[in-house]
Amino acid sequence: MPNSTVVVVTGVSSGIGRAAATKFAKRGCRVFGTVRRLAQATPLPGVELIEMDIRDDASVQRGIQTILNRAGRIDVLVNNAGMNMIGAVEETAVTEATSLFDTNVFGVLRTTQAVLPHMRAQRRGRIVNVSSVLGFLPAPYMGIYSASKHAVEGLSETLDHEVRQFGIRVTLVQPSYTRTSLDANSPLAASTIADYDRERDIAARSVANNLKDAPEPDGVASTIVEAGLGAWRMRRTPSGQASLLSKLRRFMPPGPVDSGVRKTVGLA
Repeated sequence: MPNSTVVVVTGVSSGIGRAAATKFAKRGCRVFGTVRRLAQATPLPGVELIEMDIRDDASVQRGIQTILNRAGRIDVLVNNAGMNMIGAVEETAVTEATSLFDTNVFGVLRTTQAVLPHMRAQRRGRIVNVSSVLGFLPAPYMGIYSASKHAVEGLSETLDHEVRQFGIRVTLVQPSYTRTSLDANSPLAASTIADYDRERDIAARSVANNLKDAPEPDGVASTIVEAGLGAWRMRRTPSGQASLLSKLRRFMPPGPVDSGVRKTVGLA
């Protein structure tokens, strides 16, 4: 496939990343998917798996260089890998918050910085950063996760201004609840405070209930593929709840948005 678009998707072991990598491959792209442990990874048809830990500078540099050695270029980078956590802000240790930011924010930064020199040299490229509706909405009892996605939004929009002079564009995909192991297996903050028990438990049950009716990753994956290969737009929200929330945030007064957030989480 010498003329195929070369796509790199981080975090393809499961969920959204795995679905997106498969869809890129079906579109005729040459796809590289990153996993933390190659020996434990399940093969993915049409996708070349690369061992890469986005929390480790040297691992990222090795992984990206391996892809460049094989394919000669990278046209699209999808920063998908991430983690979640449930807990009140006061309960969350700085070490826990640092670990989450190391994956969700600095992981994006590491892979982006590793790829950009090659995209600049070829004078083209697309970087797709998977954010969340919690990148523009508050999230009671998921404050650190929400903060990390807010950071990704600011980083992405700023970066797009800096690199468009080189023919590179950056875009965001903002999904809502999606039936993935990331959402279903969100860890709790290690040290809890009893005063938050009642509301935290309500919020955690609300997340679990929303996930029961959440769509499979297919729709988000399709949005990611269009963000990577289609006409550039700064933000793309999958159809359904994510798209509705985006419109509500933009056009509704703050009061009803605040009430809606609390009702969704079960705190109304």
